[in-house]
Amino acid sequence: MRRLWPLTVRGSGALVLALICFVLANELGLVELRYFGMLLLALLLGSVVALYLTRRTETVTRALNPDVATVDHAFDVTVRVGVRTALATPPGAWSDALTKGLTGAAAGAFPAVGSGLRGTARTVELEYSVTGMKRGIHSLGPLSITSTDPFGVARRRNVLGGRTPVTVAPEIIELPAVASFAGAAGGTLPSSTTQMGQGADNLIARPYAPGDARHRIHWRATAHRDSLMVRQEEQESTPEAVVVLDRGTPRWAAEAARTPGADPGFERAVTACISVAAHLVHAGFAVTVIDSDGSELVERLEGGDLWALEEAAAQFATITTHGVDTLPHLPELFAGTTIGPIVVVTGRLEEQDATSLRALVHHSSLPVLLSTAPSREALELAVDTGWHAASIALDVDLADAWSSTTSGGVGHVVR
Repeated sequence: MRRLWPLTVRGSGALVLALICFVLANELGLVELRYFGMLLLALLLGSVVALYLTRRTETVTRALNPDVATVDHAFDVTVRVGVRTALATPPGAWSDALTKGLTGAAAGAFPAVGSGLRGTARTVELEYSVTGMKRGIHSLGPLSITSTDPFGVARRRNVLGGRTPVTVAPEIIELPAVASFAGAAGGTLPSSTTQMGQGADNLIARPYAPGDARHRIHWRATAHRDSLMVRQEEQESTPEAVVVLDRGTPRWAAEAARTPGADPGFERAVTACISVAAHLVHAGFAVTVIDSDGSELVERLEGGDLWALEEAAAQFATITTHGVDTLPHLPELFAGTTIGPIVVVTGRLEEQDATSLRALVHHSSLPVLLSTAPSREALELAVDTGWHAASIALDVDLADAWSSTTSGGVGHVVR
């Protein structure tokens, strides 16, 4: 960051006036003008020296709320500046640098700091809001503080602290619940937790162990076995789902392989992928998120585990496209197995792609195919072969596309 000329407009004018006084003093022989010029120079020098002696900053820290930002959502930043000074300092102005991908009014007035004769550190808190415009890892800082002397003739800019990384995750769009979704997925979805009193079918008896609560004693089983027995909840099986994000480079714009947030089409696919995964986790499914080549993009998400879902969204902040086109070989990953919902999110989709995915329909109780750039013929062929297919192009509302796609027992073509 370039350093400012140490004098303000007023100070620069005073410097020019002092020089003029010296010239006129020599030309006209007026000693008074020379004294006046020296007085102006002394004022300027004293103001500059005072600015460089009065403030010494020790620390600059930033706190983000929330810790992980979301695209198109504002987050709060609190900057704590530790100031150590022996003399009172005048007020000034501050600004925090924002890298591309972040926007906000990261500037304001920096308060005056009172005198501390013992040099004790004082903390100044600055607050502002920033919005993440693009997915990825961005940064805040460094912090710049510009101060002026009480006469307004000199100024100083301090560049303080380093950069603070900011993770901007994709937006998670709330998808509508569909009444027939559970049945189409292969059964009634379980609750994310099991609690005492759900019914006798969910309870089994086991021998009493020290520390068990007395209210859990199963009296009927105790009488039957002639030994103290307690109730134990039996965990219900968790249905599984798979969400596939096709990252094959040929299906996306070239920019998507270089940096997050560069290709709007891939950004829509990433948003759709994490939104569908979140919807399934909330519905009680254990969700596996994979690439079209079978590699896991995040750790398996258990039904109802919202903390793991937040971590998965943060990991999606840096994901890009890579590799060759592996979508046609996706059915091979599910050979010999049958699973619940399989949701495939891809980019460009042609008829031959729909043909290659035909076999995958028979391995899922609810096959869903979402494409950001499908041909009409590809969608129609996918529906004819059993897919619940939809276009999620930039001009299509993702929630509406999801609702239309999963609302019935047959596939829907949504453009």
